[in-house]
Amino acid sequence: MGFARTCSVALVGVEGVVVEVQADLEPGVAAFTLVGLPDKSLSESRDRVRAAVVNSGGEWPQKKLTVGLSPASVPKSGSGFDLAIASAVLGAAERIDPRVLADLVMIGELGLDGRVRPVRGILPAVLAAAEAGYEQVVVPECAAVEASLVPGISVLAVRSLRQLIAVLADEPVPEEEPDEVGRPDPLLSGLRMPGTGAATGMHGMGAAQQDHGHDLADVVGQRSARTAVEVAAAGGHHLFLEGPPGAGKTMLAERLSAVLPRLSREESLEVTAVHSVAGLLPPGKPLIDVPPYCAPHHSATMQSLVGGGAGFARPGAVSLAHRGVLFLDETPEFGSQALDALRQPLEAGHVVIARSAGVVRFPARFLMVLAANPCPCGRFSQRDAACECLPSVIRRYQARLSGPLLDRVDLRVEVDPVGRAELAHRGPGGDSTATVADRVRAARERAAARLAGTGWRTNSEIPGRELRNRWHAGIGAMDEAERSLERGLLTARGLDRVLRVAWTVADLVGHDRPDAMDVALALQLRTGVPRGVPMALGALT
Repeated sequence: MGFARTCSVALVGVEGVVVEVQADLEPGVAAFTLVGLPDKSLSESRDRVRAAVVNSGGEWPQKKLTVGLSPASVPKSGSGFDLAIASAVLGAAERIDPRVLADLVMIGELGLDGRVRPVRGILPAVLAAAEAGYEQVVVPECAAVEASLVPGISVLAVRSLRQLIAVLADEPVPEEEPDEVGRPDPLLSGLRMPGTGAATGMHGMGAAQQDHGHDLADVVGQRSARTAVEVAAAGGHHLFLEGPPGAGKTMLAERLSAVLPRLSREESLEVTAVHSVAGLLPPGKPLIDVPPYCAPHHSATMQSLVGGGAGFARPGAVSLAHRGVLFLDETPEFGSQALDALRQPLEAGHVVIARSAGVVRFPARFLMVLAANPCPCGRFSQRDAACECLPSVIRRYQARLSGPLLDRVDLRVEVDPVGRAELAHRGPGGDSTATVADRVRAARERAAARLAGTGWRTNSEIPGRELRNRWHAGIGAMDEAERSLERGLLTARGLDRVLRVAWTVADLVGHDRPDAMDVALALQLRTGVPRGVPMALGALT
């Protein structure tokens, strides 16, 4: 009788659980039993592991073999357990010293020829191993850089099972040709993630990096919209842009992520873990250090927006945009069910998805930008009689954006058509991306100093009760906003959001606390009703 054990990691969302892989050999009819709540893809590992061991020069034990995955109560899926199962079997067969295996965590899929292939979620799996106290992990060679992002972990990268056997048995390590198998999932290879080139997203979803080739100075006119973009970036406030086609809504949204500060080390690991689970990390750049930009198509389903799918749920667009920008162009064209599903992550900053296989939680702290035309033809305006849409059609079109969803949007700006004089102007345009990014960074530093020790990072995250009790506006500054509440122009949530935006405006212009002008600008950005305040932030200093 032989027994050996090693460890691997089961992923539940972006959180990992260390799983002990035990192999037991007993005399009897040759059989291979896998227990411990495996799914179908994991059950198929019996054939993969057997073929990989034989093709790697090993001898498959002709005895009764039982492999157990503990704890048995945790659902386990995927092919990432292959390497650990094969090593445990070889340890039980005494091809490898079982004592060498006990303190290792192994993650990787095996090909039938014994090659070690990459799997999703290497980074969160290694993070879970480190948190559980393990010091050494074995991963595919192509995932070594991603695994080494976790401090305090020794990474053993192998190309094949043959190499791993040689290392653990203290034998000469054979040379292997590098594996050319690509990392991205072919179903998701249309996505554009940080560090990659442009592409069109499949399944109605796409994502992109900060594109420094696009500058805010390229946007013609749109002073109020540019101000709203700057305020949104400084405070993490959601933004709604309404205007005719060609006015610059998409241009503004595409440039917003470049205005945001670069991610901290902690934020980078959070974002990278999500994209690792989704299988979207670009080769050669395993750490995402810029805010992601995700722009799903309006045909996207609710599952592709918030996450889901058959079996274990996968992260959706709201999680792929974590710590970055989620842009919903042509928002009224999205399904109402998909839009209403955004309410919970907008408030909580995460998504909880319940499936028969288990409950998963994905982070979803993103900055949402909505863009819409004023009517189906896009030409409806009080100054333009070219629109031929019936009033009832316009009402139905605008009603597709529900009140509860819009109430969670802090900034609402009308984007006007660009005139001939603005297009012909050859002088200096608005501020560049670099200039605006500097102001945003300074404003965030002021907010961070004020919020130190609270756990909140931006003004948009502060709960309304804390905001009212601890961070008051100047004396009389909120009078106009409170009158708007009494007249029914603002909800209680809307009043809190006006105060949040006012604090962001104060941070941008260098005020110690919001004054009446800061609140008036915040109220104008919230309601879209002119308040007689200048839209240029420099005029408020």
